[in-house]
Amino acid sequence: MIHYFEGQLGHAFVIIAFVTSLLSAYAYFRGRNNDPDWTSFGTKIFYTHAIAVLGIIGTLFYLITNHYFEYHYVFSHSSKILPIYYQISCFWEGQEGSFLLWIFWNAVLGIVLINTNKFWKAPVMFIMALTQVFLVSMILGVVVFDIKLGSSPFMLLREVIDAPIFKTNPNFIPEDGNGLNPLLQNYWMVIHPPTLFLGFATTVIPFAYCIGGLIIGKNKEWIRPALPWAQFSAMILGVGILMGAYWAYETLNFGGYWNWDPVENAIYVPWLVLVAAIHVMIAYKKSGTALQLSMILVVTSFILVLYATFLTRSGILGNSSVHSFTDLGLSGQLLIYLLAFVVLSVYFIVKRWKEIPTSNEEISTYSREFWIFMGSGVLGLMAFQVLLYTSMPVYNQVAGFFGFDLNLAPPTDIYDAYSWPQMILSIFLAILSGTGQFFWWKKMDGKKLKAELRTPFLISLVISGAIIVIAKITDPYYLILLIASVYSITANAKIFIGIAKSNVKLSGGSIAHIGIALMLVGILFSSGYSTILSTNYTSMVWSTEFPEEVNRDNLLLFINEPRQMNEYSMIYRGIRKETREEGYIDKNNLILTVNPLKVVKKESKDTLTLINPENSYFEVEYHTEEGKQFTLYPRVQVNEAMDMIVYSPDIKRKMSADMYTHVRTFPDPEQEPDWSDPQEIKVKIGDQFFLNDYVATLEGMEPISEIDGTPLSNGDVAVKAIINVQGEYQDYISEPIFVIRNREFIGRIDDQVQDLAFRISIQNILPQENAVILAYQTTQKDWIIMEAVKKPWINLLWIGTFMLVIGFIVAIRRRYLEFVKMRDKGVEA
Repeated sequence: MIHYFEGQLGHAFVIIAFVTSLLSAYAYFRGRNNDPDWTSFGTKIFYTHAIAVLGIIGTLFYLITNHYFEYHYVFSHSSKILPIYYQISCFWEGQEGSFLLWIFWNAVLGIVLINTNKFWKAPVMFIMALTQVFLVSMILGVVVFDIKLGSSPFMLLREVIDAPIFKTNPNFIPEDGNGLNPLLQNYWMVIHPPTLFLGFATTVIPFAYCIGGLIIGKNKEWIRPALPWAQFSAMILGVGILMGAYWAYETLNFGGYWNWDPVENAIYVPWLVLVAAIHVMIAYKKSGTALQLSMILVVTSFILVLYATFLTRSGILGNSSVHSFTDLGLSGQLLIYLLAFVVLSVYFIVKRWKEIPTSNEEISTYSREFWIFMGSGVLGLMAFQVLLYTSMPVYNQVAGFFGFDLNLAPPTDIYDAYSWPQMILSIFLAILSGTGQFFWWKKMDGKKLKAELRTPFLISLVISGAIIVIAKITDPYYLILLIASVYSITANAKIFIGIAKSNVKLSGGSIAHIGIALMLVGILFSSGYSTILSTNYTSMVWSTEFPEEVNRDNLLLFINEPRQMNEYSMIYRGIRKETREEGYIDKNNLILTVNPLKVVKKESKDTLTLINPENSYFEVEYHTEEGKQFTLYPRVQVNEAMDMIVYSPDIKRKMSADMYTHVRTFPDPEQEPDWSDPQEIKVKIGDQFFLNDYVATLEGMEPISEIDGTPLSNGDVAVKAIINVQGEYQDYISEPIFVIRNREFIGRIDDQVQDLAFRISIQNILPQENAVILAYQTTQKDWIIMEAVKKPWINLLWIGTFMLVIGFIVAIRRRYLEFVKMRDKGVEA
């Protein structure tokens, strides 16, 4: 039965949300000059809008959790076997769900703004509501004059897919859905997208204060209420970016946390500009300079978020990014969304440009403003450099629109295109972030500057020299980056100690700068000095389909055969399944059932629950020269509905280094092994013999009354042999079966020991000789091709991230308390 009502209810909520966003935008615009009637009306309508948004979310969750696969969105992104936390991830896997997540955060933030600043309510909420108009239009799913507006998550499957089954049976409902993309089945994907979209949503708030201020003629007063929101936005967006990096580190098998993918870049660029905007806004608050630049950077950061949305969701990056969404026919609508806010921003900035206060005072080299502008300039250059290459598909599209064929290809050498330029600019950033802090807190001249810098400079040289000698750093660029980063840490540590003695609430900047410098050191070591432990020193090529570096950096491991790799001995133990009750269990010891989530353990006959039947794990033991041992479980996930095979690493974490292990490939489980010709052997009970070079003993023969749980028919007799085989590390029991009916042979059921690569059957029973004739065949042992990488000091990256967040929190609290103090005094800013 098709559940029409639920989908119609959800679509009705979408229409209500769209109409109320339009009405509230209009009402707030009319009330922009503190008209209480229009402002009150706009507030009531916006609350109605927020309730409608919750209705959309609740309805879609209801459809997903109840497995209503007649709906296209539910069928495309979920399945019955997904645990509840991954069903939550299904919500935002598709374009419609991700827009809805953004809409939700905008509605929440709008309500917060309504209740925090009465004076700014109408102009700021006009921009917030206008943003909602465009966002909700993306999920509207209506056609007006043959123009499609948005893509609804409440479309029925038969309305989207033109399959023959719907012509014969319009009410056909699939038994199950395609499931969640294997790449997204990670706990970070449960928390990373909400965090990232909260970051997207928060970028509109400083933008709204800026444009709202221009609308009502408060050209400079907007800075004070906008600054803590800009800091909050930079913190959340930065955390969201780094969560994505950690997800890539844990889930993807390219061996790192950042690959300069266009979608990664599209989010990184507005964050850099927003951080630059924060520094310039602080400079204006302190000295009244660069208000115009503050406006430009705040507006640019939000426009770049919209540009990133256009890049990732228009399909324009389809051939250059693994993250981008497919085109749902919304590219034109996204472009209008982007251009509308560009035009709105340019119009009000140009209109008020001559009214914007400026300062003609010459900026001294020894002023804090000079160092802030230098740092912001470096951040801007970093953003521009990344944006230049990332936008190549856009250049091609624009040129094609005008009849030219540029055919620009994204850079293949990401080191030269991105890593090297960003590293050079990061050196300048580290130096500026260390030196500039001294100008922030003290009046400086040349003599004082030398005195202040002498101690941190000497300490940084000593520490850097020790690190260079111990870590054997020889690359000149890495040397300079290390020295600059350590200098930034020591300089900001000195500033922090000095500030903390008087007022620790003022230390947010120094803490955040220490975090950035630690991140740079972590990136330097983990990316520049990773060690490939699995180097292939043989001349063997594992696969002609692999690029040269894969054949060079990966090793072939046969099951239970140790391989020495640097200081580690590695042993592949076989494929495991993860169960709720007993953890990882050998796949060969489990029997599948009709329920894909349930398996039966062979020895105990206990029924166990698989955490995810799509997942299999490769057990790899590491043994050190000191006798220590640890085990890693890199994963392969097979999603047949999506025809996807995804390999994910496993990581052993230590403070000084991570051991990063991932499997490149393994034998196709669906492919029948290439068996040798059968070899026969006659043995008696108690005899020892060899099976594929392993010692085996025939321990006995036993009659059985059922096979695989099915009782034998009258007149049937079955006998199984019990054969003990001594493997490298454990004994295996093989039980081939011989079936007789009316004293005549009718069949054999052989038994396969996969770990030892043989199968054996009973060819005949010789009761007169108290012996049996066995036949066995051998094949290649189970194997994997895997890479093992040692990543030194990567934890400095994550520790630096934590300190960056702490620094932002301290700074946000300080700025917010300043704002509340002024608001309570009745100051309109």
